[in-house]
Amino acid sequence: MNGSKRRPITRATRAGLCGMAVALSMLLPLAGCVVYEPVPYQQPSSFDRAWAAAAGALQDQGVTIQSLDRSAGVIRGSRGAINVTATLRTQADGRVRVEFNTTGTAGADASLVERISASYDARMGR
Repeated sequence: MNGSKRRPITRATRAGLCGMAVALSMLLPLAGCVVYEPVPYQQPSSFDRAWAAAAGALQDQGVTIQSLDRSAGVIRGSRGAINVTATLRTQADGRVRVEFNTTGTAGADASLVERISASYDARMGR
């Protein structure tokens, strides 16, 4: 050999190495952990929910939608000889008022407005 002597590993050195090994083995799994930021979720406004529910309620009852004017809050459609209008207005307190009206042959389907209203309530979870 080249004349160098090896020093024996002392008990203190061995204890220190074991301690470092234990610490490393505890920290090593944390290197693989990833923390993700929560995804911001923006709930639709009450007008958005009411608009979607009103349009869906008309379609549920077989009304063909002919025009959607979101800025005016008006949905127009027809079913046979009956014209249907849904009007949505945001009130001062933030709630949305929804009205369904029909014109045309009244006897063709007298309960259409009630069924549309029931579909709207169901879509709104009421």
